[in-house]
Amino acid sequence: MKENIAVLFGGRSDEYGVSLQSASAVLAHMRSPRFNALPVGITREGEWFFYTGGIEKIARDEWRADGQNCTPCLLSPDRARPGLMLADGRRLAVRAAFPVLHGKNGEDGTVQGLIELSGTPLVGCGTLASALCMDKVRAHAIAREAGFATPRDARAASPAEAREALRRIGLPAFVKPARGGSSFGVTCVRSESEIGEAVARAFEHDAEVIVEARVEGRELGCAVMGEKELLAGAVDEIELKGDVFDFHEKYTLQTARIHCPARIPDETAGRAREMAKGLYRALGCRGFARVDLFLTSDGRLLFNEVNTIPGFTAHSRFPQMMQAAGLPFGELIERLIEQAL
Repeated sequence: MKENIAVLFGGRSDEYGVSLQSASAVLAHMRSPRFNALPVGITREGEWFFYTGGIEKIARDEWRADGQNCTPCLLSPDRARPGLMLADGRRLAVRAAFPVLHGKNGEDGTVQGLIELSGTPLVGCGTLASALCMDKVRAHAIAREAGFATPRDARAASPAEAREALRRIGLPAFVKPARGGSSFGVTCVRSESEIGEAVARAFEHDAEVIVEARVEGRELGCAVMGEKELLAGAVDEIELKGDVFDFHEKYTLQTARIHCPARIPDETAGRAREMAKGLYRALGCRGFARVDLFLTSDGRLLFNEVNTIPGFTAHSRFPQMMQAAGLPFGELIERLIEQAL
């Protein structure tokens, strides 16, 4: 018999639309005869539905309108009655859960906690690592404690604290929501006149922000997967025309470009892969994650952040890095599920 894999998509996040694209790709490439996908959609309002319609409707955000294929459901945290509980009285066994959710209420440990409470094997990072990696302030603190360099930064819990942090760190500097994704609310501040708007924008997305010195150099990424034995993909590089790889550029690449492999010497790429694996372990990651780094003009590597559920379309950075390392997208999906099992 096939093993049921619950694939969670949507969610109460600014990155809801990104999740729909990622989950559509995962579902389309889950072709192993071992696995049977159980798509579970979460609306922006937080409603859960077992979805049995076409995958293409997920990508177009038409899945919820397909009412005859949406059954209210919940993932039972009761280990005596595990599985997916449907409003029509059915209970579907779940062998593993694969949250393909981005941002708050999905990538930050909340859903991971529910899955772990239920005793269901989880594809990806657990509760603690998900929460830590989502919080840039605390992730940087742990990275430094583990011996990895980071940009100069400061936490701010109020606009006044953010303005003071900018004065201490100096300009240019970034102001970012402490727990956000897809560069929502991120601004590179270059002059005093930009401070007020940048701080206000960051606080629209979170109650805490991080002020971070701008690093002159390249932005690199490295895909890592595994638990005991780690596999690092090819290192990629973001070529930017502006200061911020924002949501628009991430998903249109109108002016930015992704180079995979990165345009760096093999020795530097090797150091980046080892640093990515070290950070992955230091932050307690398992399953998979994308570790983002800065490469300074004098050859130093600095930790930027970890995305525990990076974009997951066939053309997203994580799958492309693994493809370059010899692991095609369909095999990647299968291996991630097998890891969890």
